[in-house]
Amino acid sequence: MNNPAYTVHPIGRVHKKDGRVWIEIKDAYREAMLGLEGFSHVHVFYWFHENDNDQSRSMMQVRPRRDPKNPLTGVFATHSPHRPNLIALTLCRILKIDDLNIEIEKIDAKDGSPVIDIKCYIPYSVDAKEIQVPDWV
Repeated sequence: MNNPAYTVHPIGRVHKKDGRVWIEIKDAYREAMLGLEGFSHVHVFYWFHENDNDQSRSMMQVRPRRDPKNPLTGVFATHSPHRPNLIALTLCRILKIDDLNIEIEKIDAKDGSPVIDIKCYIPYSVDAKEIQVPDWV
């Protein structure tokens, strides 16, 4: 089996300044924002651009939250920025939308992080009793 390459283009950037956080969408994607104002939350997919190196991409296990007390854990079971593909995902609360800017409450991205996609958050019914997480969470 061959390993195809995929091309991902940023649709915008994360900005953090003076206690505000917003995503500036590129003008080419203006039409994609239609209807977004009807949602309270969005999933923001961004690129861990500062970790785009062979060492970060080859790291398969980390201590979650960089805490040495936490068990060594595979990156697929963490939110670590070190992973084979540097895609990050955060659920964000929308504060307001102003033209091409989506102001959000917070995000764990760094200022300048390239945003690669945004998807509206639609809650699905999952019984809280069915959710399981490790003790370190």
